[in-house]
Amino acid sequence: MTQEHKHSRSNDRAPGRTRSKDARGRRWIRRSLFALFAVLIVVIVAQAVEQIGVAPRLLGQYVERRSAGHGGWIEAIGRRTSAVLQTLDRGDTLPHPALPDWVGAHVVSPPATVRPTGAIALPEQLREALAAAQPGDTIVLGPGTYRFSGAALETARGGTEAAPITVRADTFGTVTLEFDLVEGFLVTAPFWRFENLVVRGVCANHSNCEHAFHIVGAAHHVVIQNNLLSEFNAHVKINGRDGRFPDNGRITHNTLVNSAPRQTDTPVTPIDLVAASNWSIEANLIADFVKAGGDFTSYGAFAKGAGHGNQFLRNVVLCERRLRAAPGRRIGLSFGGGGSQPEGCRDRKCVVEHDDGLMAGNLIASCSDEGIYIKQSPRSRLLHNTVLDTAGVYIRYPESSALVAANLIDGAIRAREGALLDERENVGTPLWALYLAWHPTRDTFVDTAALDLRFRKEPPRVQLAQPGTDLCGQARPQTALVGAFEDFAACRRDRAR
Repeated sequence: MTQEHKHSRSNDRAPGRTRSKDARGRRWIRRSLFALFAVLIVVIVAQAVEQIGVAPRLLGQYVERRSAGHGGWIEAIGRRTSAVLQTLDRGDTLPHPALPDWVGAHVVSPPATVRPTGAIALPEQLREALAAAQPGDTIVLGPGTYRFSGAALETARGGTEAAPITVRADTFGTVTLEFDLVEGFLVTAPFWRFENLVVRGVCANHSNCEHAFHIVGAAHHVVIQNNLLSEFNAHVKINGRDGRFPDNGRITHNTLVNSAPRQTDTPVTPIDLVAASNWSIEANLIADFVKAGGDFTSYGAFAKGAGHGNQFLRNVVLCERRLRAAPGRRIGLSFGGGGSQPEGCRDRKCVVEHDDGLMAGNLIASCSDEGIYIKQSPRSRLLHNTVLDTAGVYIRYPESSALVAANLIDGAIRAREGALLDERENVGTPLWALYLAWHPTRDTFVDTAALDLRFRKEPPRVQLAQPGTDLCGQARPQTALVGAFEDFAACRRDRAR
């Protein structure tokens, strides 16, 4: 073959090669543009999700409610959509048959050493002892089960700071009080203490078992310690009366639970604090508070009604554990709750719902709605809390301001409708990630669903936001882990002791 002929064939191939390169180039450009467009769509959707601020579990509930009553196939689509969104956000929604063994441990209260009135052996003797009690008396109930119906158990007079009046069992678990009563203990006088009691509502109609304790009016400096309270709508109700308010109380080391959804239209909130100030609610277990009537909305505990200075410290709040995935909305802890009627407020106006409140060192988990909700409550401080399997933290309305620091939150922190948020050194999860079933914060622990909260990877350390002890009773170092505790093993050691 001549050189000229070779050259001719070479020239013949060149256009094909050029066209092939051009085609590959065009394909590369198209793919790059498509990838860029897909990324852009994802970014826009993620920003829209963050802007709207609705977690998948909340959107699922909304879709299911809106589809109800529109015919079989529409309702079926609504239920299916809700189930998908719930699964993305929550994963396992099956009930857990038991509470974990490391929460709800009761401390041993020391035997009384002041003016014991003698052991109570019969229900009528307890009523008589309450009516006759003087400052410094200790009413000791003998072992057994006491059943009450009819009128509430009232406190006739108060104790003093130096000589409170105490109602107790010598050993926790030996005394059970069964209340077929709208309210069990009606505490209207100051300086009363209640210790080591098992108190259970036994009403056939749930609306007839409202409160184990109703603390009202002049009943300041009341202490409820080391009790098990179950089967009530609002286990402890606190509110003012006739211009007087039961301030400066303490609720500590109690377990407040229900074994079934409450079939009632009345509020379901185990600690329902309205208009009182300076209460310490510390180291309690609050679990399974499901409302199956009315607005289907319940809270673990709230403070509202224009009170101030109330504190939720080192509590474990499990919105739904044995009652997981029941219909309705469960919210963990709140300043402001669902709001108050002016006549029930400390200032008769409720310009704000709560002022200068503190939530620190709490574990809040397994809520179908928000873990923490702040409504019309200025100067709220949320420090070193761990919030898992909830819709996150929500600060709402112009009256609200909150410092949110050093929290470990499996979800988003949101401020809406004019609320002011000072957010520092928290670990959270963006909302868009929840729609992709991605839970990096939840994955910090060995098994969040089982509440095995040993660290799989230790969260970051920050400058201490709240001095004192953590959830497990350990002193926090100056450079502390974000979240409620330094070492989960210490919670188990506490239980072993």
